[in-house]
Amino acid sequence: MKFIDIHHDQWHTVGGEDGPVSHPPVKSNSLLTLAQWHAVREQWPAQTSPDYKPAGVLISNDTDIETIEADLPKLALVVLTFPKWVDGRAYSQAHILRTRYRFTGEIRATGEVLVDMMPLLARTGFDAVVLRHDQDRADAERALGFFAARGHYQGDVQVTKPVFGRAA
Repeated sequence: MKFIDIHHDQWHTVGGEDGPVSHPPVKSNSLLTLAQWHAVREQWPAQTSPDYKPAGVLISNDTDIETIEADLPKLALVVLTFPKWVDGRAYSQAHILRTRYRFTGEIRATGEVLVDMMPLLARTGFDAVVLRHDQDRADAERALGFFAARGHYQGDVQVTKPVFGRAA
């Protein structure tokens, strides 16, 4: 799991004096809102293009993740939001991105991300997090190792079979 320090992040939102720019320029490591992405996605070069510039998109947890399915080959980052730690819809979004759409780019959790969420974040497909300001990175790293030795009974995005279906 990658822990993101927002003060040293390579990804940058595209805004102006009055908020997000409606038609942002094509620049590397642009982190765009869904509306911004929809405005420029036709002009954004694909990853196979020599003009490719890595792009990321911010998705709210009430957005149907299928709306970006066709755009995934152009995206290097999808940021999913936890507006409250008790709202787990972003777990489902990450799981869908990894299992149904085979998205291989970075999936980042942001918002109310707590240490207690770390194991489930990893199991559902997240590979980067921005912890809530009052959470400790060392505690989060320790939480990731709680079940590492024995594994989980159920399958997840990395090991899809339940324990009884795995080779001994």
